[in-house]
Amino acid sequence: MSDRSGGPAAATAQVRVGVLGPVTAWVDDAEAALGGPRQRAVLARLVAARGRVVTADRLVEDLWDEPPQGALVALRTFVAALRRAIEPGRAARTPARVLVTDGPGYALRQADVDAWAFEAAVSGARDLAPAAARAALDRALDTWRGAAYAGLEQPWAVAERGRLAELRLVAVERVAEARTNLGEAADVVPGLDAHVTEHPWREEGWRLLALALYRSGRQADALAVLRRARAMLAGELGVDPGPRLAELEAQVLRHDPGTGGTPGADDVWRDTASAYERVVAAGARTRLESTTTLLRTLAMTGGEGLAAARAQRVAAVGAAEQLGDPDLTARVIGAFDVPGAWTRSDDADLAAQVVAAAERTLAALPDDAPDAVRAKLLATVAVESRGLARARGPRAAHEAEALARRSGDPAVLAFALAGRYLTRFEHPGLAPERDAIGVELVSLAARHGLATFEILGHLVRVQALSALGRWTDAQRHADSAGALGLRHERPLVGVFTAWFGALRAAAAGVRGGTGPTADGERPAPPAGDDAAAVADAERGYRAAAATLDGAGMPGLTEGLLPLAILALRVWRGLPAEGVAAAPDGGSAPTLEDADWGPYEPWARPHLLLARGARGDAAAVSAAAKAVRRIPDPPPGLLAEVLWILAGRAAVAVGDRRTAERARAALTPAAGEIAAGSGVLTAGPVEDHLNALEAFLAD
Repeated sequence: MSDRSGGPAAATAQVRVGVLGPVTAWVDDAEAALGGPRQRAVLARLVAARGRVVTADRLVEDLWDEPPQGALVALRTFVAALRRAIEPGRAARTPARVLVTDGPGYALRQADVDAWAFEAAVSGARDLAPAAARAALDRALDTWRGAAYAGLEQPWAVAERGRLAELRLVAVERVAEARTNLGEAADVVPGLDAHVTEHPWREEGWRLLALALYRSGRQADALAVLRRARAMLAGELGVDPGPRLAELEAQVLRHDPGTGGTPGADDVWRDTASAYERVVAAGARTRLESTTTLLRTLAMTGGEGLAAARAQRVAAVGAAEQLGDPDLTARVIGAFDVPGAWTRSDDADLAAQVVAAAERTLAALPDDAPDAVRAKLLATVAVESRGLARARGPRAAHEAEALARRSGDPAVLAFALAGRYLTRFEHPGLAPERDAIGVELVSLAARHGLATFEILGHLVRVQALSALGRWTDAQRHADSAGALGLRHERPLVGVFTAWFGALRAAAAGVRGGTGPTADGERPAPPAGDDAAAVADAERGYRAAAATLDGAGMPGLTEGLLPLAILALRVWRGLPAEGVAAAPDGGSAPTLEDADWGPYEPWARPHLLLARGARGDAAAVSAAAKAVRRIPDPPPGLLAEVLWILAGRAAVAVGDRRTAERARAALTPAAGEIAAGSGVLTAGPVEDHLNALEAFLAD
């Protein structure tokens, strides 16, 4: 297998180049030996060219003030040494893919360069909402390790250092502006004060400092800062303040509530809430609908917001039902069209109450109720019935989809498709059908600006494509979901993308198996055990688990980490015991001490078998009894993994009946990978079917 440049697959290591500090390069996170200063300067000069070709003659001129005889030969030697350092796996006489020869010179290609990424982040942040802009710029600023092109004093390096330093100041100021607009004005004042002291000629710094002071209730201090800036500019440079600084001074003097241009988020919220309280009468039906819309937004924030939204939603629905108006109740229920990417409910009791209310409302609606209204109620029944082994959820999803298509409302259709997805788990092996739903969701939502459902569509495709072993495509959709989550301030997206990253590492990181390949092929069955690599994968899972803290999604969180580790160990033939290293280098609880939540029936036989392997004969007998009590897994994203755990435990204790149940359930998924959750894996389903077949044939 070859990469696009014709080199072997071994040459496709990830290459990162850093110039935001001393010139450095890393190959698959290992620092490359770049040689002496002039050799590093060659790489840095190609970075400064931003991917364009630099001729050999120009490189010679830029490397030496007075080029010595044989400079071209020396340049070629430097290039050859750099190629060996940053492409160590490239076979002899195959074209380079990173530091390439192009016509009369050289260019840097297929490398991740910190300076290029930094420039793109600063430019892209202009179009982002304040919270997303702040997050993107903070990450970009964290990549700086010191002065750009440190140690290089050639004129081109000095010019690039100055340009990047200026861009860094812009990023610092934009972070301060974003934080001010997010209501953190008082917190940014100390940093801005130091900023203008160090860079007194930057009018934007003075403007932001005065604005932050004013937003903090310090009008006099804001005016004093503006007058200091005016006096300094006039006294030192002989110029008047620019228009933005002058405009801010005038706004502060007249107590303009929109001081600084666009009002801050706190200002808008306060003024709107005040107007709403004055205009909308207490107890009005409008308040119920508005409350549900607010709860929908609150649910998107995750954490406490999600938990509060769930509880208050039931209260809002109950209040609507008390008024005896099924049309109003339908609108209140339908306004909370929050989709889900996970097939286990966070609160089954609350979900059941919502389903019951939706069913009552459907029965009470007049015959001429619009298709869109009925479709939203049916989609609600489907979404809130996820993970239940009943026919009503899938049937409601089908009905909702048909009505939504007839209504012609894209938002209603998107919600109906979300319900269809959450109920398309009648049996294992349905990843292609779910992927088709994801394809339509992404297309529909992108066309009509439905960001929440576009994110869901990408996450659906991440999950389905993971089950199909199309890792490269799944990664592309994870990246798209992550970018949309940042842009639209959906923090929960990061939980799923972090776990997908851990899943990919778990599937690829064990040397006993090939893992997912660069072109998306599914991993081959493992050739052997590698406990050290499994421990590395477990550390990745534990790091991903940190994103669950405070996420407000118990349906996802409970038992997920130990299940991920157990599934990996069962696939790789390792016992369910021992302590895996935690991400911080400390220790983590053993699997026996873990909180398994709803997955305890499938985990218990493996824990007992591990105890039996240590000489506890009673544990083996207990494991056999536990296997006989294993129930059918609930329909959902983890059904394949749970059936695999049941089947492997049945083989270990010699339980033919449970093994036959597992074989029958898993057979439709024979061509898939038990990774359809997008967060954990038990390897190719075929591996486990082969083990079950061998046992049952004996």
